[in-house]
Amino acid sequence: MQLNQRLFTRHLEDDETLHLVLHKHWILGIKFLFWPTVSFLACWVLLYQAPYKTVFYVISLWSVVSLVWWFRNFFDYYLDAWIITDIGIIDVEWHGWFHRQSSRVLYSDIQGVSYEIQGVSNTLLRYGTIGVEKISTGSVISMDNVPNPRRVEGMILKNMEAYLHTKNLKDSTHVQEILAGIVARELQLQELEGDEEEDDDYEE
Repeated sequence: MQLNQRLFTRHLEDDETLHLVLHKHWILGIKFLFWPTVSFLACWVLLYQAPYKTVFYVISLWSVVSLVWWFRNFFDYYLDAWIITDIGIIDVEWHGWFHRQSSRVLYSDIQGVSYEIQGVSNTLLRYGTIGVEKISTGSVISMDNVPNPRRVEGMILKNMEAYLHTKNLKDSTHVQEILAGIVARELQLQELEGDEEEDDDYEE
């Protein structure tokens, strides 16, 4: 959780609370890291058998490239995430070392939340696709290979309900303040008019 706090809190507003950072299923992480790991381990095996300095340097360079490849795939897996907060969902995408992208959907702009689990492996390992439909555009943003999508759907709906309830309370309070201000001004005007009539009577 501390790693998530350091990497993803930069996307939050000052008064926003992080509830969950949603990554793709760990099985996808293994797929991403399998070949870079094999390549790096193969380098270390070959280093013990390198008979010449030239071969040693080539294998050393190969190991560095494998290590960069490993980190590239790790970040591609780990930094593609959904940040679920108390006011909405932030979709973060990592496209490379110098290219990141994020988009935000407020709970007030969500029309519906759905999930789908399809296939034998998905059913056994309990991962699938979760989608969020936007009211403003009707488009759906989705994330594939999400672990336990039903639980995630429930969390989003729960946060959305709390957010809308708080928003409605704030809106009603704001309306009450406006009405109270209007009533106060009307009373002041009536008092002023009453004072003016009294002054006129007194002068007569």
